[in-house]
Amino acid sequence: LALAEHGFDLAISARSVSGGEQHDYSPIAGRALVRAMPGSLAQTAELARERGATVHPLPMDLLDRASTRAAARAALAAFGRVDVLVNNAIYQGPGVMDPLLALDLDHASRVLLGNVTHQLLVVQEILPHMLARKSGAIVNLVSAAGMGDPPAGSGAWGFAYGASKAALIRMVGVLASEHADAGVSFFNLEPGLVLTESMREQGLTDDLLRAVPGGGAPPAVPAAVIAWLVTSPDAARWHGKTIHAQPAAKDLRLVPGWPA
Repeated sequence: LALAEHGFDLAISARSVSGGEQHDYSPIAGRALVRAMPGSLAQTAELARERGATVHPLPMDLLDRASTRAAARAALAAFGRVDVLVNNAIYQGPGVMDPLLALDLDHASRVLLGNVTHQLLVVQEILPHMLARKSGAIVNLVSAAGMGDPPAGSGAWGFAYGASKAALIRMVGVLASEHADAGVSFFNLEPGLVLTESMREQGLTDDLLRAVPGGGAPPAVPAAVIAWLVTSPDAARWHGKTIHAQPAAKDLRLVPGWPA
């Protein structure tokens, strides 16, 4: 939505097309959490169109290689070019939070497939066209879970999730090294604690943000930083690096009224 407000047309992808799809989103094996996630391609497309964007919804399952490749190619076909690629989606399911000794290897493989391998596939499909035009930007959404260890006994994140996000962090620096002075920008965006629709659906409230040292932010905060990264010449200093969304949004005053 932030990109739509900045004048971008959009190709958006997700597994939820209408919002009624049921999947098991439990992050721990053996604890079923079958439900429909909030939001959908249809709903997001409508909101983006209200902001003036032309929108192509592209159903995509990050665990399906053919689906992922087809969505990337459909985005190129829809507009003839892709100026900005945001790798935002992740795998949701068993293995994300499982303790290392209990981690099923098939679940671990799915986490890596949905959080790293298929982001790599999308980049391999899209980046050559950017390089040919000598313009464009790629933003990978990363996580503090890939930068450090969870507090002892907290269960804040599992090995597979942290390992997958650590691997994704490496991509941007490697791309910046391999394609220096190519005219394409590469960024990692670490959003910090963000209270999402899904978290609210599970009963979490703004009290969570107030209880965390340093606070947290609504989704509009990392969204504003992404839009800034791909539109402002001043963002060049973050090329090939990781930018932490919440302090950046505060320093740059990107979100009116935040922080309060």
